[in-house]
Amino acid sequence: MDRRAAKSANLIRLGGRSIEYRFVRRRRRTLGITVDADGLKVSAPLRAPWRDIEGFVRDKERWILAKLDEWAVAPRPTVLRGVSGERLPLFGDTVALERREGPVRREGNKLLVSGLESLVKWLKGAALEALRPRAAYYAMLLGRPAPSVRLSNARTQWGVCTEDGTIRLSWRLVHIQPALADYVVAHEIAHLVELNHSPRFYRLLASFYPDWLAARERLELAGAALPILKETK
Repeated sequence: MDRRAAKSANLIRLGGRSIEYRFVRRRRRTLGITVDADGLKVSAPLRAPWRDIEGFVRDKERWILAKLDEWAVAPRPTVLRGVSGERLPLFGDTVALERREGPVRREGNKLLVSGLESLVKWLKGAALEALRPRAAYYAMLLGRPAPSVRLSNARTQWGVCTEDGTIRLSWRLVHIQPALADYVVAHEIAHLVELNHSPRFYRLLASFYPDWLAARERLELAGAALPILKETK
């Protein structure tokens, strides 16, 4: 990586491949690298020397290429309109939608729905029913009472812990594997003690959810494939 490339072409050679990347300088103390659906991003402190930035990226070369390859084959969101034959992810499994009048109900690998509006309402109810006891469980591990759990419509923010101790979780967690949803719940419950992302917070999280880092990376891929529910025009 050279200074000219970082400012203009935004290209770097890694493993014999030309990799496009986004580069930003921010008021931060450390160098950072992220790989997601938009590709590679390198973040650096305002005064970080280019030799340090280049060395940091080179040290992460194998990880960067592996993550780019993962994202290259990651599923993309599908648009669902609540009609027969569509396939919906549900708690890490896949169910087939079947349009039928009456309340939403599951029959084996089928989910009977009368329309998209009723489907979304049912999914929200299923999410709350599954997530609320998990929040109570993780709070118990910390010696805390069960928190108030509410749902949000967020697509990119899985959960929030407010200053009053309320946990807000995206109802779209209903689509993903319970173990990954557990990570989100555990993360927010840890904020009941540490309302920050300090080293103390991550030590606390690791004490009752040791595999949090791997779960976070898997969650990023799962989130990129969340279905988009849209009414038929």
